[in-house]
Amino acid sequence: MDSAYDQIKSGLNEAIDFANGEKTGAVVHQYDDVDVKALRKKLNMTQEVFAATFGISLGTLRHWERGDRHPSGPAQILLRAVSHSPETILDVLR
Repeated sequence: MDSAYDQIKSGLNEAIDFANGEKTGAVVHQYDDVDVKALRKKLNMTQEVFAATFGISLGTLRHWERGDRHPSGPAQILLRAVSHSPETILDVLR
């Protein structure tokens, strides 16, 4: 079994190769952006209520709606879940 060092070194080398455009074993997950403004309107929420409900700063929400920035990471996952099953997510948050 490889040492933790060897595993980390291998992973970093793979990341460098991937960043340089080389084919590696890396798996990249990409999702379509959620239309945050349309989702908010579908839920019939103001920007203030939507931001407070889902723990998003109002400024960040406004940037997303204007297209200045795009949600990434956990925010993207949360928004996709809300988009797919809003009542379930709202029930969990209550």
